[in-house]
Amino acid sequence: MYSKEVIQHFTSPHNMGKIENADGIGEVGNPNCGDLMILYIKVKKEGENEIIEDIKFETLGCAAAIATSSMITEMAMGKTLDEAKNISYQNLSDKLGQLPAVKVHCADLAVRALRKAIEDYYKKKK
Repeated sequence: MYSKEVIQHFTSPHNMGKIENADGIGEVGNPNCGDLMILYIKVKKEGENEIIEDIKFETLGCAAAIATSSMITEMAMGKTLDEAKNISYQNLSDKLGQLPAVKVHCADLAVRALRKAIEDYYKKKK
């Protein structure tokens, strides 16, 4: 059974789409379940900090995959890159009101996609 938050993010996902000329792109997938997530970030400099000023996702997968992609964008928007890197799959799952045990891997995929997008940003910056 999905929580109200999961259903809301699945039926009305936030920040869905693609960012052209993204500063960082993270792509992950799970061949066992077929989920594929792509996360795009735009970063701006504020003093010494680098802030996620825009974040979007494209996800092909189940309700939990779409909901976790949507929620991770909500959680990361406006955060520094260091703060965003510290979001865990447990934080994400808790924010959604818990996921069924067989769907926790979706939260892990979303977190990995965010971290890959941040890594990609740092690679492009060098």
